[in-house]
Formats: sequence, structure tokens, C-alpha cells
Amino acid sequence: METKVGRVSHYYDRIGVAVLDLSGELKVGDTILILGRATEFTQQVDSMEIEHQKVQYAGPGMEVALRVVEPVHKGDTVFKAIENTP
Repeated sequence: METKVGRVSHYYDRIGVAVLDLSGELKVGDTILILGRATEFTQQVDSMEIEHQKVQYAGPGMEVALRVVEPVHKGDTVFKAIENTP
């Protein structure tokens, strides 16, 4: 199951970094799914930065940068994978 946590606002293709505008919580170690017209992949969040400073957690209204394993596009939606607990 996934929950929406943000959108891609910019992508730096030379360094493979996406900037996300967050509408939910995201932390290092989370698994995310990035979906768009030409984008669909999952990856683990290995590190995040805000203003070139590493952070472990970011919340709604924040803008974070993270390295992505595949190219993304402005407007792609970012979902956080939620583990189903019995």
C-alpha cells in the first residue's frame, strides 16, 4: 500500500538528483514509488538534503533533494510504501 508524500519540482539530470515538494512525511530508510507519464520505479531513500545539509526526516511543506536511481520528470508523484501490519 502507498500514500502520497509529494511531487517532483525539479530534476538535475547530470547528478541524478530530484527535488521534492513534500505533502507528507519522509525519512531516510523509507521505500518510495515515483509515478509519472513516463516514470515508474521504486527505491529506498538513502539520504536527503535540505539546503545542502543532510537530514534524516522531512515533513509536509518542506522541499528536499534526494538522489534517484532513474530519471524523473517535473510533476511526477512520489508515494511512500506503507507496510501492512496485521
